[in-house]
Amino acid sequence: MRSPKPRRTRPFLALFLLIFPAIARGDDLPVVDDVPWQPFRAQSKRIVEALDQLGRPLPETVKRALDRAWRIDDERAAVKAIQEAIDRYCLIGVEINAEGRVKVAPGPAKPRLDQRGWKTFLVKVENRAGVTAKLKVESPNAIPVFRMSSGSPAPKPGPPAAELRDRWLDLRTFDERPLRAGLSGLLVEYRILELYSRDAGPREAKLSVNVGQGSQDLGFRSDLDLLFQCARAATLTLEVIDYDGKPTTASFIVRDVQGRLYPSPGRRLAPDFFFHQQIYRHDGETVLLPAGTYDIEYTRGPEYEIHWERVVIPEGATTATATFHLKRWANLKKMGWISGDHHVHAAGCAHYESPTEGVTPEVMLRHILGEDLDIGCVLSWGPCWYAQKKFFEGKVSKLSTSENLMRYDVEVSGFPSSHAGHLCLLRLKEDDYPGTTRIEEWPSWDLPILKWGKEQGGVVGFSHSGWGLMIQDETLPSYEVPAFDGIGADEYIADVASGAVDFISTVDTPAPWELNIWYHTLNCGFRTRISGETDFPCIYGERVGLGRVYVKLGDQKLDYDRWVEGLKDGRSYVSDGKSHLVDFRLDDVAVGESASVRKLDGPGNVTVRVKASAFLAPKPNEFTEAIRARKLSEKPYWDVERTRIGATRRVPVELIVNGKSVARQEIVADGVFNDLTFETKIDRSSWVALRVYPSSHTNPIFVEVSGKPVRASRKSAEWCLKGLENCWKKKEPAIRPSERAAAREAFDHARDAYRAALSEAADD
Repeated sequence: MRSPKPRRTRPFLALFLLIFPAIARGDDLPVVDDVPWQPFRAQSKRIVEALDQLGRPLPETVKRALDRAWRIDDERAAVKAIQEAIDRYCLIGVEINAEGRVKVAPGPAKPRLDQRGWKTFLVKVENRAGVTAKLKVESPNAIPVFRMSSGSPAPKPGPPAAELRDRWLDLRTFDERPLRAGLSGLLVEYRILELYSRDAGPREAKLSVNVGQGSQDLGFRSDLDLLFQCARAATLTLEVIDYDGKPTTASFIVRDVQGRLYPSPGRRLAPDFFFHQQIYRHDGETVLLPAGTYDIEYTRGPEYEIHWERVVIPEGATTATATFHLKRWANLKKMGWISGDHHVHAAGCAHYESPTEGVTPEVMLRHILGEDLDIGCVLSWGPCWYAQKKFFEGKVSKLSTSENLMRYDVEVSGFPSSHAGHLCLLRLKEDDYPGTTRIEEWPSWDLPILKWGKEQGGVVGFSHSGWGLMIQDETLPSYEVPAFDGIGADEYIADVASGAVDFISTVDTPAPWELNIWYHTLNCGFRTRISGETDFPCIYGERVGLGRVYVKLGDQKLDYDRWVEGLKDGRSYVSDGKSHLVDFRLDDVAVGESASVRKLDGPGNVTVRVKASAFLAPKPNEFTEAIRARKLSEKPYWDVERTRIGATRRVPVELIVNGKSVARQEIVADGVFNDLTFETKIDRSSWVALRVYPSSHTNPIFVEVSGKPVRASRKSAEWCLKGLENCWKKKEPAIRPSERAAAREAFDHARDAYRAALSEAADD
């Protein structure tokens, strides 16, 4: 039974509104007084709780009115009082008739929005059918957001540019606790609708409501056209000042006091990404914000401190300015070490709108600048190959600056050889494999591609090395033999014997998986180096440069060719950017120089020196403790927080000889660089490195004793032989019959090399 609220309309106007209910406003939602009191009371309490949780609480006067209504003895009067208190906040009323058909009418709440801000409204649902499906509110004025994860089929292209002007709205129903996802089936209940406006001024939107296919009422009565007045946001100008007083680009996370992000992630357009919390702005650039109070987190990559600034936008303001002074805790470039992420994508995976096309070089450079990444390698790959390869120049991008370089190259992913391991091909002069015009024509195994890349002066290696090399044992080195069934450094076990691999990648997969194969091949005498990568935005979408390689250029000018040569020579260390191991020397040999070889006439002592630094908050918190509690196979795979010793601010620096930790010193992770010295005895030819595990790791320096090669471990040689057999069994079926004989020959060559190493290896 429904009792309408008193109306103040004239008779002819009442008749008009009866005929045209879609334009009725104000007091048109009827009170339904035969609702069961107890569940209705409980549901109204959950609505109040949910609004509090969203940071959009009802006014205290309304809460007091509801509290009185909840305590009324007369149940019918109580039901009526609850509705009278809440109805005024309803933008729409929904009636589901006994046949499950949906009809919509406007509610008393005024259709007012804030440009670039979220508004919260209630929806009153009269459910005569007892439906328990999810209430869906949709609009043709909402811009669809396309997401694609690695391995998923490409979505349909987004709307054409001309149509975007009419796609100004974002909307979502709040269906999380304390509410439930679907309707309860109660005769009357309230739901929460959140709306966001991209634009300012009057904007019309059509809201369409349903509870599943076929539930719309006849005559378009499930649709409602509303004219919204969208208050213009203020233009906040950001003054971004670097540590040295110069203008720069930085990362900003903008939240209101309820914790909501601005601009709305769901409606961001490049250069801002919907899958990011942060945006990147250069000095003098702007962000639009509605009136309110905001806490803005700002930084610029892992070598900068994180700071916060509170900014207030007054009601009615159209402009505002805020100044942000950045502070470094480390400056590796000044120390001659140049950071780079050699594995970044401009399309595919988390990229949106049209992942097969992606974003432009201008967009990617902004992200490189905002994370203070000295060098960023943007790699075109399978899903976006034909759209993105047009940006390949065979040289550093003309958009690069004197402080930050960007170059387009290739990841062999989504190609016939991808089953054997994805490849990073850097410094290519030509990006099409000889004699091919399509991806499908490329080789079906890796070695020919690696050789082709090196022949044209490229620096080549394996991406996301740990995939396919999973082990349960987290000890390093581990003698558990993985399945070799993924897309990481799998075929590396064979290719390294042909001298065709310059590096394998680290930091973006679990450290034991990617380091274990490297340790074992080093123990057999091979000298492949490691590099650091993010695989943005596929493995890590948070930001570019989460995995980095730091190459020493000294006081020379920033230069891509010298940097990539240093990567190949191992004049480098890898890191999450939060710990550093610079100027690693063994006696008078510096890492990556003099072929990284120290020669001894016989067994003897050596001295290892390094400048070590790390940065941690003085005390762990709930978030950082959660990172430390995770397995090494869980993200973040490399993070300095995992290295924290107990509740202190100390981290260990380990000396590694032939894959095993032989000495350790602790440093305070306060950003200060510590001069550390280790003394160790070398009995036989070995490789030596340093690590803060798992946060940073140097490349090795090799010690040749009496001119003999490194043959550090029989167990490592046995592991490599078993791994080679596993790899061949897994990869051989996907190699084309026409290429299989050459592949078998390469695997046989590797088998002979490991057998020779086994015959010469020292007992463990």
